[in-house]
Amino acid sequence: MKRSDNAIETEEGTLILDSHKLSHHYDRVLAWEAGEKIAPVSVDMALTRACPAMCSFCYAMVQEPQERAAIKPKQALELIDDFAEIGVRGVSLISDGESTLSKAYVPFIEHAANVGIDVGNATNGWEWDPEKIEQVLPHLTWVRFTVAAGTPSEYARIMFKGPEHTEVFDRAMRNIKYAVDLKRKNKLKVTLGIQMVLTPEFKDEIIPFSKLAVDLGVDYGVIKHCSDDEFGTLGIDYSKYEEMYPLLEEAEALTNGKTKIIVKWDKIKDKGKPSYKRFYGPQFLLQISGSGLVAPSGMFFNARYSKLHMGNFVDERFIDIFKSDRYSQIMDYLASPYFDAQTMMGTLPIQHYVTEALDNHLKGIQEISPNVGKKPLHVNFL
Repeated sequence: MKRSDNAIETEEGTLILDSHKLSHHYDRVLAWEAGEKIAPVSVDMALTRACPAMCSFCYAMVQEPQERAAIKPKQALELIDDFAEIGVRGVSLISDGESTLSKAYVPFIEHAANVGIDVGNATNGWEWDPEKIEQVLPHLTWVRFTVAAGTPSEYARIMFKGPEHTEVFDRAMRNIKYAVDLKRKNKLKVTLGIQMVLTPEFKDEIIPFSKLAVDLGVDYGVIKHCSDDEFGTLGIDYSKYEEMYPLLEEAEALTNGKTKIIVKWDKIKDKGKPSYKRFYGPQFLLQISGSGLVAPSGMFFNARYSKLHMGNFVDERFIDIFKSDRYSQIMDYLASPYFDAQTMMGTLPIQHYVTEALDNHLKGIQEISPNVGKKPLHVNFL
């Protein structure tokens, strides 16, 4: 493995998990800089808010309360049509629910592939059975499995009902191995990885998690920070990450020719303190709840942020929401001096890298320039 400038060189190409890809979407950067209304390059969303897991680190726990509208397959397919019309390039099924549970899951992915939109999926893998895997894997750009720990008992304690309920670990591992084998057998280009959301109390699972990634033969195992809201509801003590640096370096050393162990150092070292105040990222990377709610960021799904809610694609077409004055006004507000990302929202949202890069660009600290070289893997996921 070769690492440079937050990029990992793999046999399949360059993998960027600890930075952004704005230089490959310079047309959008120029349009944004000129004050034009731009379509998001990427959309992070879910097809449901339902999830059988009970992860102690899950940010969706602080995104309540809100209505849980059922997203029908027809609405999901119309959403893809709207994305294609305005120019969305990539959709990641992550957000605040387990999309594999939705009846719209398979047709959504198939339709996106048919209209030229890349789709990635984060899942716990519990309901991602072989039949479903065979249907969607050829159409996916990447799949990332949430694996909270490397040992069955700790996995079950963190993600489910207690350390004795290891059946969920066993089920997930069977499905991950099936996907890994199917990828190799059919020579699919999809990238498969597992992810650990690291909090200080889980530090003893760093090495077991990394060894598990190697044993599974996935393309990567990534270890990332845990986000929290502005009230510290999840109780993340960012000052304790530093004492885990030696363990994280030891984990990275387990990398081999097949599996890369990747630590999201930039976010971990930021310790929950962004350098920016304006929140530019949502214009390039939008989030949609599994309820259908369209909001600039998952940080604002909670009902207390209703003034930042743009609409719900269950009730009206997304393209009408996108074209509305309300959409523009909310984006303008987040980019104005009236909003302070350091005090008025949670820590390290998924738009963090993008916002930081755009902020540095405007300040002249580090300008974004067009990249004319070879495109990295997953280029349409910022």
